[in-house]
Amino acid sequence: MNGPTKPIILGIEGTAWNLSAAIVDTFDVIAEVTSTYVPPTGGIHPREASQHHADHIKSVISAVLANAENNGIAPGDINAIAFSQGPGLGPCLRTAATAARALSLSLDIPLIGVNHCVAHIEVGRWKTPSQDPVVLYVSGANSQVLAYRAGRYRVFGETLDIGIGNALDKFARGAGLQHPGGPKIEELANNASSYVPLPYVVKGMDFSFSGLSTAASAALETSSIEDVCFSFQETAFAMLVEVTERAVAHTGKNEILLAGGVGANMRLREMLEIMCNERGISFYVPERRFMGDNGSMIAYLGLLMFEQQTLLPLDESHVRPNYRPDDVVVTWRGH
Repeated sequence: MNGPTKPIILGIEGTAWNLSAAIVDTFDVIAEVTSTYVPPTGGIHPREASQHHADHIKSVISAVLANAENNGIAPGDINAIAFSQGPGLGPCLRTAATAARALSLSLDIPLIGVNHCVAHIEVGRWKTPSQDPVVLYVSGANSQVLAYRAGRYRVFGETLDIGIGNALDKFARGAGLQHPGGPKIEELANNASSYVPLPYVVKGMDFSFSGLSTAASAALETSSIEDVCFSFQETAFAMLVEVTERAVAHTGKNEILLAGGVGANMRLREMLEIMCNERGISFYVPERRFMGDNGSMIAYLGLLMFEQQTLLPLDESHVRPNYRPDDVVVTWRGH
């Protein structure tokens, strides 16, 4: 086995409920440790999630450094510290950023502020054969269709209100299902017997999920939870696939990459695969560990930025809860 390849980057992810730290080189993940905040009831409470992160960040970073040392990587071998600068929940972002600044100062190495959304894309390109895809990025708070053009990841379509993950979770809470709701909705949908008509909301290249979630909750009064879960998925995912297909037609690209935690849903994958087969284009999904929020994706985008010397001065390392992917100047792609 080849030894680690420089540069070596430590990344810290802390945008929402996953606190994760990882160390990567250009070839692979050297070490990764994750601690997940699980709310006792309801959804994510930002202050409680950030308190979880504050309570566990020392042990998570200590563990990832120890694991790396077992693989022959000492703290002095690390070239930079990357952290999720945004978008995300402000209190959670600040906890991760504080730890990143402290490590940068103590190890005397540069700091790199990473856009969480772009990190999802780049880890997908790293861990699949995808080169220049249209990206469907679906997570709790984010739902966007993006593609690279002229130095940035351009947003071709996005949610007008809430992300698909949050819409699923909102419906699940109302139905008495424990957080996170997405996997439980997928499981129930597999036992459905019929489709319940629900609002299909695509406006141009954008989509909306809040009305769909509300209508699905109301449908529980007259239909089984299995049928409503199935109908919610079919409707929401058809909206996402339609806009993704339009972006493919517009850009002329011949690949689709699925990114983000909701991408673990097998029905969404199936619908995208059908569309790709019909168009004769390639469909890529990284392995599950790289779909949800993870430290490896932050570290890897940090590595790409480090190679271009896109570094972040300490006095500019404030968090950016509304940091859009199309705000990022992509310096690491040559075409």
